[in-house]
Amino acid sequence: MASVHALDGATPPVFSTADLRVRLAEPDLTIVDVRPIAAYNGWRLDGEARGGHIPGATPFPSAWLQSVDAAEIDRLLASKRITAGRDVVVYGRSLDDAAAFIARLNELGLAGARAYDAGFGAWAADPSLPIEQLPRHDKLVHIDWLQAVLAGERPEAAPTGTFILFHVNFGVPEEYAEGHIPGAQYLDTNWVEDPADWNRRSPEAIEEALRALGIRHDSTVVVYGRDTEGDANEKWPGRRAGQIAATRALMILRYAGVDDVRLLDGGYDWWVQAGHPLETVVREPSPVASFGVPVPLRPEVIVDIDEAKDILADRDGAALVSVRTWREHIGNVSGYNYIGPAGRIKGDAWGNCGTDAYHMQHYRNVDNTMRAYPEIAANWAEAGITADKHVAFYCGTGWRASETWFYAYLQGWERISVYDGGWFEWSQDPINNPIEVGEPQGEFAA
Repeated sequence: MASVHALDGATPPVFSTADLRVRLAEPDLTIVDVRPIAAYNGWRLDGEARGGHIPGATPFPSAWLQSVDAAEIDRLLASKRITAGRDVVVYGRSLDDAAAFIARLNELGLAGARAYDAGFGAWAADPSLPIEQLPRHDKLVHIDWLQAVLAGERPEAAPTGTFILFHVNFGVPEEYAEGHIPGAQYLDTNWVEDPADWNRRSPEAIEEALRALGIRHDSTVVVYGRDTEGDANEKWPGRRAGQIAATRALMILRYAGVDDVRLLDGGYDWWVQAGHPLETVVREPSPVASFGVPVPLRPEVIVDIDEAKDILADRDGAALVSVRTWREHIGNVSGYNYIGPAGRIKGDAWGNCGTDAYHMQHYRNVDNTMRAYPEIAANWAEAGITADKHVAFYCGTGWRASETWFYAYLQGWERISVYDGGWFEWSQDPINNPIEVGEPQGEFAA
């Protein structure tokens, strides 16, 4: 058995592989994965035979115990069913990881958790044992992966063609100039969408913008945004939208025809918090003569108002999902200073978002990475939003909807779209576009 360096010096009670194998499906067992969220999603950070997590496990990276305040830790533990009286088994990269986490639980008054003694690497090495992973986890890259690529290395799921990194926001080039990840170019979302209505630009304009940025359909493009690090909110309030802007650009690139477009999980904030350097060098693009395929190659990624109405009409086979705050959903506010009417599209499903049009806490972890995908899927399922349907996401003008579209894409959902016009377009004609206000009856909150 491996040596243990738990916080209290004690070896915790252990769970064997045989024990865990037979109890995987038991609802009264909470399995906790304390490795980094990238490992949980599927990245083989330690060269494991297979990437992912033990089926049914909930992620609680041990780093959160050091970086999150006590009240938030209590809330997180409860939300993940790590509570007094429950049967809890913890695993990590090794028994040491699990033991340290359990010692912290003991300090918090949550005694009785046991450690899976073999660790995830041993579980992954046995092909007879099941593993789950985020199907397209390679499109959600982590900072160590990016660092390796920038250093000229060939990590897992390395780019196969031209690689381009973009710092994304809307209309704030001074944010990029202040500091960005080394090698990153600047991408202003105004180049691919029209500020008049925040919808994507014409196919011709999008193609021209992408060629000017040096992007072809076979390029590997990684995008990221800056959220709060370095007092960004105070310097440019409401003008950037950070990771939301990055996923908006990502969705339009996918619509246009880029095959390999990825998001840096945690974005600029994670890069800085990990101690990696920034640069102020302005990286100029190298334009290309041809994008390589017709634009849009994937028109189904974006739907317009007539298609949105078709989705609403198909109650059993489709869902139009509102990615907006509860106050927006029930009509207390429109959510935007340029949108007057408040309410929701009649017949939609509420998908939630966060506190306002610029925040997505409902879909992110406490450290600003993507929330555990099984939690997102479970919340959606409660609202009737499932992978077998044609699901179109909407918000005010398509930004928050783009982030949720990306999370569905990562999960392997095939029939997913963004209703680009969103509430901004729909609310302008209440005679022909049915609207509801007030609290829905019999509707589950996602």
